[in-house]
Amino acid sequence: MWGLPAVLRTVPGRLSRRLPRRTVSPERIGPSSGASLWRLVERLPPDLKERALTHASWVTDRTRSYERLEFLGDSVLGLAIASALCQRYPDAEEGELARLKAFVVSRASCAQVAQRLDVAALLIEQAPGPEPRRGEIAANPTILGNVLEALIGAVFLTHGFEQARAAVVDAFEEQMRYAVTFHVDHKTALQELLAPRGVHPEYRLVTETGPAHARVFTSEVWIEGVPRGRGTGTTIKMSEQAAACEALAFVGAGGAGDGPDDGCGARTDEAVG
Repeated sequence: MWGLPAVLRTVPGRLSRRLPRRTVSPERIGPSSGASLWRLVERLPPDLKERALTHASWVTDRTRSYERLEFLGDSVLGLAIASALCQRYPDAEEGELARLKAFVVSRASCAQVAQRLDVAALLIEQAPGPEPRRGEIAANPTILGNVLEALIGAVFLTHGFEQARAAVVDAFEEQMRYAVTFHVDHKTALQELLAPRGVHPEYRLVTETGPAHARVFTSEVWIEGVPRGRGTGTTIKMSEQAAACEALAFVGAGGAGDGPDDGCGARTDEAVG
């Protein structure tokens, strides 16, 4: 499985141009790689599935887009992964669990899982927007990850948490294995991602709170004179790792916009008009 920098570099920018017209099936996805999640997606009510595939730029009322389902799916994803990690690693400390979870639910991971499940093909074939705009949506890795979370939210509403949890854990199994097997060094990943541009991240300690035996540090990472990530931790190093993780989401999305946190970084949902 690819490391994080490779994930951010290799999500295709023009995916829709080389996607054949076909119906995605769980059998093609294969076992233990998201097939169970895809079966639940196929059983969604048509109106709910359509909403999960509707970009905000296609509707006058944003509540009719996938955004609310994405908000819900983000929480379902986080709880599913957090519960799985706690069950599998009962001796792991909170900081380690937080590091693992941050990687697994990050935008880069969501984009990779969405690519593996061929969410792009689903958008091209079934999204309610005009055909050229469906292609633009399908070519945007950030939006693919957002749509995946919207589909998870829809699965939760339709099938309940237990089925959704099991399917989500199955779909993100590779991400969890990678996070546990390899040390996910967000600072190194960010540095490697910026190096081709001749840019170097700068870390700044923002606050230091709590008693001497339980300090909490907050750090920011600045890129080209602008803060692009903020994180907290029980050590300065942990806070810098968390800040780098958030900045990776911004840089991986092409540096476009800031938004609410997705568990590892700022969320960007560029309008496709």
